[in-house]
Amino acid sequence: MSLTRRQREILEFLRRFLREHGYAPSLLEIGKAFSLSSSATIHKHLCALEARGAIRRSRGRRRYVELVDPPEAAGLVELPLLGSVPAGKPLEAVQVEERMSIPEYLVGGKRAYVLKVQGDSMRDEQIRDGDYVVVEDRPVPENGETVVALLRGEEVTLKKFHRERGKVKLSPANPAFEPMLLPAREVRIQGIVRGLFRRY
Repeated sequence: MSLTRRQREILEFLRRFLREHGYAPSLLEIGKAFSLSSSATIHKHLCALEARGAIRRSRGRRRYVELVDPPEAAGLVELPLLGSVPAGKPLEAVQVEERMSIPEYLVGGKRAYVLKVQGDSMRDEQIRDGDYVVVEDRPVPENGETVVALLRGEEVTLKKFHRERGKVKLSPANPAFEPMLLPAREVRIQGIVRGLFRRY
């Protein structure tokens, strides 16, 4: 189960409210707690929590919310979500930080962060548009590893890494895209992909 920062905050609010009152808060009460005026936005957050298995609701009962304890709550770690990485044509790097809880086994005790994938150049590696990749903060990859590469100090892309006689080859996993062959000095590896998760 992976939650955004706002979803975790709402989940904690639900937990406190249920503990103090014995029943769930209304949409109005949730909105007031988080300065949200749109009931549609609050409903969207609750649907996301339900889809991720954090809560259960009954459509026929008012104020019915049941918290679902994750089976491996102790096995979650919180990582920064540092914006998006293109799996397609390189784009200007953009970082917009929030945080996400992910299974600890995807990190393995290493320094890591999460990026949202844009594009489908890594489709045949089962990395799809909208997926989230867990990236180990390691600047020296092995040949064949999937990396987040910064090109010429300003563009970022997600590709397979290979060294070729003083150059770096960054290969897609989709025949619709061409590999890139660049001087090694123009490529800085920002991390190596260690895991992947997908939201439905």
